[in-house]
Amino acid sequence: MSLLEQIGNVWRIRDLRRKLLITIGLLAICRVGVYIPLPGVNVHALGELFRQMGGTPGGHVLGFINLFAGGALRNGAIFGLGIMPYISASIIFTLLANVIPSLETLRKEGAAGQKKLNQYTRLATVFICLLQGAILVRTLFAWPGVVPAAASESWFGSFKFMVTSGFLLMVGTLFLMWVGEQIDEHGIGSGISLIITVNILARLPTGIHRLVLGIRTAESQQNAILKVVLLMALFVGVVMAIVYITRGERRIPMQQQKHVRGPRVYGGQKHYLPLKVNQAGVMPIIFASALLMIPQIVTQSAKAALAGNPTGFWYKFVQYVGDAVASGRLTLTYVFLYGMLIFFFCYFWTAVMFNPKEMSENLQNSGSFIPGIRPGKRTANYLEGIMNRVTLAGSFFLLVVALMPTIVMSALGVDWGIAAFYGGTSILIVVGVMLDLVRRINAHLEVRRYSGFAAGAGGRGRSRRR
Repeated sequence: MSLLEQIGNVWRIRDLRRKLLITIGLLAICRVGVYIPLPGVNVHALGELFRQMGGTPGGHVLGFINLFAGGALRNGAIFGLGIMPYISASIIFTLLANVIPSLETLRKEGAAGQKKLNQYTRLATVFICLLQGAILVRTLFAWPGVVPAAASESWFGSFKFMVTSGFLLMVGTLFLMWVGEQIDEHGIGSGISLIITVNILARLPTGIHRLVLGIRTAESQQNAILKVVLLMALFVGVVMAIVYITRGERRIPMQQQKHVRGPRVYGGQKHYLPLKVNQAGVMPIIFASALLMIPQIVTQSAKAALAGNPTGFWYKFVQYVGDAVASGRLTLTYVFLYGMLIFFFCYFWTAVMFNPKEMSENLQNSGSFIPGIRPGKRTANYLEGIMNRVTLAGSFFLLVVALMPTIVMSALGVDWGIAAFYGGTSILIVVGVMLDLVRRINAHLEVRRYSGFAAGAGGRGRSRRR
């Protein structure tokens, strides 16, 4: 079946069409809120400050938040915090559910326990929003010309502006959380993931505009066009590689035990246990990127403390490390620190989310076993060893993806806004969410093809025979 026929089937199925329209409509509402500024905020002054802080550690932090907020932070919009507070709360409770016995019990209770965990996550989201909103609004006062004059002239005006802006930022995040839940219930796909994906893709027109301007201002039009062709081919190759690794898995052969009941023998089927190559997903890059900003801040403080002896060893060492990390260039120090953080968080996240002992017990309880491996502790050790080797390959993959924007920017001399689409968190999230969305749509098509369409054809046939 061709792609056009598949698209036609999507719109031909009434239920699937309704889900898609609801999803598109709710995502469009999320994009509208990106352009509604907080009362009194000078959007032009805020955008200019973002441009000036582009290469500083604080600028990297704000740029990272602005990426997932879809540009709302740069616009001083009510969606300035984006959906990140909810994601932070979800990550916190995901980790705590593997450490705190009471939360682990809730997670194993099924739908009722998950509902309770979702309530805790929502409450934690409110507190995170209040904390981040207060920090963000307070930071606006440090930037001249951003907040209204009435807010900085008196304590009452300052208090009023902080309360109003902080409340609107919290309401914006909670509204996005509600929209994500509505997409989960009435639309198609993971609502929170789709909101982040749309916010990331919203930068694509700006990147294309910068690329077009670069072609027009280039001295050699032929070289510029050749660079564009190379960028397009490289983008296709990167996406194909990410899809291949994202869907890649290590299949461990399994076999069910045979059960004899009377004259019949049940079980004995062979199947496999899939272990994903990229078990940690995009989380190691997010954590590594966030922690990589710490050496920049620490080295700046250390340089100020050691400024009395600028020719000393420690001052030069601190300056070298700080410049290597802050520049983002492919220096040995930058690659080593970035790679070490990514590898650490890959193994940490996999160790938290993948429990070989629990999986071994589940296999034993279900009557399945790995041929040649004794059940129990040996099965757990065997699974742990395989997962360590698979995680090593996944860590190398994430390191290459994380460094790809820097490689493209250095090798081809393109703007960072364009190079960012070739790696890092952006493309991993977009590809992963799009694969999940396609899988869900295909599931709807398969159900209709084998039940809905076939049943309708059979009904019409019987009516004709009558």
